[in-house]
Amino acid sequence: MKKYLLLFLLILFTGSIYNSSASGQSVELLAGNTLNGAMNGVVLGGATMALQNSDEFEPLRVGLGAGTLYGIGLGVYDVTQTQKGQQFYISGTFNDGTNTSILVLLDTFYGAAGGALIASSVSLIIQEPVVDALQYGSGIGAWAGFGFGLIDAFILAEGPSPSESVTSGGLNSVSGLLTYSNSTQSVKVGMISPELITQKQLTHSTLKINYNASVNVVNLKVNF
Repeated sequence: MKKYLLLFLLILFTGSIYNSSASGQSVELLAGNTLNGAMNGVVLGGATMALQNSDEFEPLRVGLGAGTLYGIGLGVYDVTQTQKGQQFYISGTFNDGTNTSILVLLDTFYGAAGGALIASSVSLIIQEPVVDALQYGSGIGAWAGFGFGLIDAFILAEGPSPSESVTSGGLNSVSGLLTYSNSTQSVKVGMISPELITQKQLTHSTLKINYNASVNVVNLKVNF
């Protein structure tokens, strides 16, 4: 378990070193996709446990590792699709985002929720245990959502393009390793945004500078 925790901390640390330059944009894409990929792998690992009706955590371990590698691969792909100085922005069927992996991750969540809802509704009709329906329905739905998410991200989605990068960047953008915005750009949400706070203390003979790391959990902007 300590290995998994160290891996998550490494991902968050990687995300904390990005800046607003072109190279910082590349680091942000790599870090965001890596984190989203790791989360997606854990979700699919949990879905596999549900389908196998198992309490062994082996699928979670494999999912975390495979998801991290998958996220790194998507990060490299996003970097190659972005021109120098351009803000990456992609518009999918249900969501828009500042990296490719967020579309797949959200579609996976939607699939799990939809599968659980449909399976539980059917179980009520045929008078079967609802708990089992939720378990298997969410597991099947998560994998179905992941499959659709890949199709959505690489075939159905639009972007990135220079015109979209203008509307998604600038003063009205939100920062974070996990970001979301609707199609009209009226609602923007950023989560897990590392920051470095500098505090200066000046005395008669010395100047002391303290650096403190912090993380903004949620950053919400709404345009009316």
